[in-house]
Amino acid sequence: MEDVATSTAALWHPHVVNPLAPLAQALDAVGDRWTLLIVDSLVDGAKRFGEIEATVEGISTNVLAQRLRQLETESLVTARPYSRRPLRMSYALTGDGRALVSAIAALTAWGASRYGGDLPVHDACGTDLEMRVWCPTCEESVEPGSTDLHHL
Repeated sequence: MEDVATSTAALWHPHVVNPLAPLAQALDAVGDRWTLLIVDSLVDGAKRFGEIEATVEGISTNVLAQRLRQLETESLVTARPYSRRPLRMSYALTGDGRALVSAIAALTAWGASRYGGDLPVHDACGTDLEMRVWCPTCEESVEPGSTDLHHL
């Protein structure tokens, strides 16, 4: 008998046949409402639990603790103690966690253009940033929806 989740996914996304595809795996790691907001709060550097909680408006303490554990398990965040009694931790992005910054910037730009809000800007000059897919071999931009863009 076919798995209900698999058949539902096939109905909505007929092009997705492999649940181990890179996008599916990435969404398993960071695809809920809070996780990318937590990662975004750590972009500027390490923060303590309470600082993250204050930055990510509306998140409950137990959800924050759960998501931080998940991010640690995925090796996207490291936790370092700053106090032993009681044990208190400081959280920072790993290299893999920092690699999510461009995805967060792209989602922020998409959200700003769709729902209104500020686009990401270049700190040096204040110009709105544009997100592009770049081929380093051909040294050219590939437009979204182009037949030249293939997901493996």
